[in-house]
Amino acid sequence: MPGWVWIILIAAALYALHRLALRAEARGWIYYMKSQGHSTRAGSAMLEVQQLLEPSKKHVLEMKRNQRGVTDDQVEPPDPDNAA
Repeated sequence: MPGWVWIILIAAALYALHRLALRAEARGWIYYMKSQGHSTRAGSAMLEVQQLLEPSKKHVLEMKRNQRGVTDDQVEPPDPDNAA
């Protein structure tokens, strides 16, 4: 087979995988094109370094830390008096 046929076959296979991944993402099975915006460890480390170089970025770190604390504090423990 000529080389251009292989290129077309590979392109078609990649497109099919792309469409399959989009369908899986629409069903909620994976995150492919649209991420949830969660931060990574490397991103947090770079933000710490950036804070040292640019002190004006300190408020971003404080906001991230406060958001983590708020989400942890929002969950209330079950009330033992109303146990079923």
